[in-house]
Amino acid sequence: MKRLQIAPRKNYGEKLREQGLSFYNWDNYWKEDACYQFTLTQIEEIEAVTEELHRMSIEAMWFAVNNGMLGKLGISEEFHAGVRASLERNDFSLYGRFDLAYDGVSPPKMLEYNADTPTSLLESAACQWYWMEDVYPDTDQFNSLHDKLVERWKQFPGNDTVHVATIAENEEDWVCGTYLIDTITQAGREAKHINIEDIGWDRYRNAFVDADGVTIRNLFKLYPWEWLVREKFGKHIINGQTKFVEPLWKAGLSCKGLLPILWQLFPNHPNLLPAYFESDKLTSYAKKPLFSREGANVELVKDGRVLARDDGPYGAEGFIYQQLCMLPQFDGRYPIIGSWVVDGASAGMCIREDDSPITTNMSNFVPHFFVE
Repeated sequence: MKRLQIAPRKNYGEKLREQGLSFYNWDNYWKEDACYQFTLTQIEEIEAVTEELHRMSIEAMWFAVNNGMLGKLGISEEFHAGVRASLERNDFSLYGRFDLAYDGVSPPKMLEYNADTPTSLLESAACQWYWMEDVYPDTDQFNSLHDKLVERWKQFPGNDTVHVATIAENEEDWVCGTYLIDTITQAGREAKHINIEDIGWDRYRNAFVDADGVTIRNLFKLYPWEWLVREKFGKHIINGQTKFVEPLWKAGLSCKGLLPILWQLFPNHPNLLPAYFESDKLTSYAKKPLFSREGANVELVKDGRVLARDDGPYGAEGFIYQQLCMLPQFDGRYPIIGSWVVDGASAGMCIREDDSPITTNMSNFVPHFFVE
């Protein structure tokens, strides 16, 4: 694993806009004056670890359901039966992304599982692939994300339209949602974009509806479960007609409370870090809210001394404590591996790097390639 400093393509901004990545230059988000090089052996290791971690996470979810631990995963009691039923039905799941700490030498370590609403899809599946074809055409990339998403949508039950909901005025989510609509249509399905704010409840039809009054039978939502269940109409989720993607059982996998449960089930696993719900089990740790995004409210502590802290609005539900694992440094930057999963299968990766050991909303997306 190497970080290479290279010259950006002269027309890269124009190409990224044509590919749909409209926000590529926000805070220098897309970075191609550098890239990461891997070996095939390293890629194979990330692939195998990712699929094993997903299997373990499913086992941990079953353990939580069967041992009355859904409250530890931030799920209120009124939804416990619904989560169990969703898991028992094996409701359709599309994708997720593991965040891994990896230096190319030591085993990858799981930092968390973004199993509900991970973004960065377009840049991972398409933009960095086209970058590789332009810059390193004789190499390869760990990237089957687009093909796997299309194939997975072909397995989605029924023939009804898939509504794709994103938050209004959020361009990053809109880009991700628009890309997903493309994968849905390539799978031979109809898709329709809506704003999450425009979803209503028709009590006469016992159904969620869009702004045109059309029943929403299938809803892909870039809106996390912990927010959705608190909405005014959240109580109708379980008994309504709508199939949700991601399904209700993924609400548990997306909670960082999963990390202590994984450590309880698989102590000393080489790809896990010790993690606990209690604050007194570790002296050096990452303090993480059960629910947070982009590093918000994460605190890194070494031997009782705070090394780094990122502020934010999260933490009301509680925290977990994960053994401190400092990200490797390459040229003064801290990269994190985002390893994609589609229907339980490893599907490629992306890299975000930051000048802080906490990966934040100011991190850069950096493309990669590998050689045999």
